[in-house]
Amino acid sequence: MRVLVACEESQVVCKAFRARGHEAFSLDIQPCSGGHPEWHTQGELLCHHLHGWNMIIAFPPCTYLCASGMHWTTRGIRPQKPTNDAAAFFMMIAKAPCERIAIENPVGAMSRLWRKPDQYVQPWQFGHDASKKTGLWLKGLPCLQPTDIVEPRIVNGKRRWGNQTPSGQNNLGPSKDRAKLRSKTYQGIADAMATQWGGKC
Repeated sequence: MRVLVACEESQVVCKAFRARGHEAFSLDIQPCSGGHPEWHTQGELLCHHLHGWNMIIAFPPCTYLCASGMHWTTRGIRPQKPTNDAAAFFMMIAKAPCERIAIENPVGAMSRLWRKPDQYVQPWQFGHDASKKTGLWLKGLPCLQPTDIVEPRIVNGKRRWGNQTPSGQNNLGPSKDRAKLRSKTYQGIADAMATQWGGKC
């Protein structure tokens, strides 16, 4: 299959599909850090990029859509327009002329502005000692099935994974690369996408 992995500079998903024989390409406004620039287009995702694919998997920016940041908008501290623009970008992908589409985003505004995701996934369902609840909006694709459940540790009676502080916050400290590191797709989830949605050629 020809697979577009949109808004992905890490190429984790792109390479997972390539490893299974698919013609996958990543596209992002940033240069790729995955080591295969020959499979990457750097630039903005536009409507014409969404034609001619057998599958589109997209990771649109969540800064103005995620629940953790929406309080800035709902309290009037941040204007509504960035959220509206981010939602329109999300919907441009959702309406693409492709039979198989998956859009990833954290818990946030799209559940209210469009519809709830078809499923939520966690890295700990796919072999990683980590928690990061993420929604998948699907078209023509089945929900991902967990592949390797990682049990948490119990802290003060609450479930906690390796990337969490005892209070449940992400333990990744502030840095200029924090957003990029937090947005990177976990390998176990990428492998599940490629295996369960792509199979073998």
